[in-house]
Amino acid sequence: MAHSLKIFCCFFFFFLFSTLSIIPLSHQLEQHPLDSLTPNEFIRVQAIVNQSHPTTINDITFQYIGLNEPDKQALISWLQNHRPTPITAPPPRQAFVIARINHQTHELVVDLSYDNIVSDHIHHGFGYPLFTFQEQNRASQLVFNHAPFLAALNKRGLKVEEVICETFALGWFGETKQNGRVVKVMCYYLDGTVNLYMRPIEAITVTVDLEAMKITHFRDRLVVPVPKAAGTDYRESEQKAPFGPELKGITVVQPDGPSFIIDGSRVRWANWDFHLTFDARVGPIVSLASIYDTEKQEFRRVMYRGFVSELFVPYMDLTEEWYYRTFFDAGEYGYGLCAVPLEPLRDCPANAVYMGAFVAAQNGMPIEMPNVFCIFERNAGDVMWRHTETMIPPDLITEVRPDMSLVVRMVSTVGNYDYINDWEFKQIGSIKVTVGLTGLLEVRGSKYTHKDQIDEEVYGTLLAENTLGAYHDHFITYHLDLDVDGESNSFVKSKLETVKVTDQTSPRKSYWKVVSETAKTESDAKIKLGPDSAELLVVNPNKRTNMGNFVGYRLIPGSVASPLMTNDDYPQIRAAFTEYNVWVTPYNKSEKWAGGVYTDQSRGDDTLATWTSRNRRIENKDIVLWYTLGFHHVPYQEDFPLMPTISTGFELRPANFFEYNPVLKVKGPNNVRWPNCSVSSSGLN
Repeated sequence: MAHSLKIFCCFFFFFLFSTLSIIPLSHQLEQHPLDSLTPNEFIRVQAIVNQSHPTTINDITFQYIGLNEPDKQALISWLQNHRPTPITAPPPRQAFVIARINHQTHELVVDLSYDNIVSDHIHHGFGYPLFTFQEQNRASQLVFNHAPFLAALNKRGLKVEEVICETFALGWFGETKQNGRVVKVMCYYLDGTVNLYMRPIEAITVTVDLEAMKITHFRDRLVVPVPKAAGTDYRESEQKAPFGPELKGITVVQPDGPSFIIDGSRVRWANWDFHLTFDARVGPIVSLASIYDTEKQEFRRVMYRGFVSELFVPYMDLTEEWYYRTFFDAGEYGYGLCAVPLEPLRDCPANAVYMGAFVAAQNGMPIEMPNVFCIFERNAGDVMWRHTETMIPPDLITEVRPDMSLVVRMVSTVGNYDYINDWEFKQIGSIKVTVGLTGLLEVRGSKYTHKDQIDEEVYGTLLAENTLGAYHDHFITYHLDLDVDGESNSFVKSKLETVKVTDQTSPRKSYWKVVSETAKTESDAKIKLGPDSAELLVVNPNKRTNMGNFVGYRLIPGSVASPLMTNDDYPQIRAAFTEYNVWVTPYNKSEKWAGGVYTDQSRGDDTLATWTSRNRRIENKDIVLWYTLGFHHVPYQEDFPLMPTISTGFELRPANFFEYNPVLKVKGPNNVRWPNCSVSSSGLN
């Protein structure tokens, strides 16, 4: 096998521009203002930027191209006047571009309505933009022409054609001078397996300058055994007996077809209507989510925009080749760029519908990403509501409604980890957001072959001979711009407090009550979730139910994890947005990426934590809810050589939003067929 390279994200899944079918320009007139950029628009952006810097065209690299979100009030006004017939012109289509031009970072806004550049600013602060696949590719290849590296392989008895390399962000550890755009290169060994991450080549440090595209530092510190290939291959075709029990097939059939409608980027299902787009940095963006209220006979707004804002993955290994591994998967590598094509019948059920997307290559030209989304209706056998009444003899009254939902799924493979991202819309009015972690651990090669040999801090679990699974965290921060029945909302924290009964009014000694507090400023809304019971709500203080309650939605967290690093540790300074699980900020179009615009080697001076230090007013304002979920990952042997999926998430659930149960009058599917089976004392017939 010829030596190849492993970029941190799955570049080989992309189709090159030459294979694309370009959408005619005339079709763009029918676009929604929030639609992702089309291939033609990517081409126009590239041409406009190149023409604005004609003498430096060979020195322009496009680090990011995405939609420049239109002014929110202008968009809402257009939406209100657009249906059923367009009355006003849509907000202008613009692209937000981050490009490296003559070794400087330019931040540009390109107006696609007039084919000109609205603004072009040079970034002089700390941090650098998103990596591109191409520069990671080139950096990884350099080592194969570097004599000291080849000598290090030879010293270890390794075949160069079996070596695969990838790049790592450098981080920041208190340096006052900027290092420039540099990366570390880490290599792995195949030779009998495709599970390269289980065979790291340890103790070799290679530093590459991305601008000069050359190796600036090399160090071969010591020789560590490369873990064995045996037992690491996860491909089904490579597995040997004994096998686990084989299950009978389960078929998902919708004889009448799906109940959802996809019209461009607009998705309609049951009582939900929302807009779905793709971004190279954050992946799926759900916008304009509204739910139909059968009592009021109208769609009511729930969420203006929701997406993954950042992922922070710090490893706890302090060795020379590992201490800097504190990744920001969205801001450094692109959570959307790392999206992979979904496998029918494996990633998604038989009734799924697939959607593709486009991103920009380093030269600005569009690249197709097929099947990055699947959309399907889920019936997992759960119950939406039921009751059996036995108190009215001789009648036995039973009413049951099955739980049906609509799922939007994307998988992002960021190097060794696969993140399964679900946005699930439920008929009860909930939006349930789930992330599942699977894939491969990042392991460190070691001299140890048994736990009893270990007599030092190894920062992980011995999973197999010479294989240490490093302790690490995953923190995923979501940007949730809720517009509950309108933009003006407030954040309410309701605590459950125990009250002691001190008089003789009841034989009881205690009860609990709800004590609510409305956050007036950003500092009031910073919350570290813990054992104390609390209800977290976004309410519209200008609208009430017939009973007088403020209409709202509540945040129901899943499993909770908070950072264990100290606040003065450099990775935690950069990721201070993970210090609290919940933040609330006033809406600001520029505040969308919690780790800042320029995350590579950032210094924590442009994050969600610094924005909120202004302590702005948030009561009865257009506000954004930020929620961070997390995992502390202590590896176990069951995670070797590949991890079973572990999931967590949160739910946005109506809280006095409706006058009564919104699914009281929902009928079950009209095509339920009962299987011909029964249960006897000897088992299932």
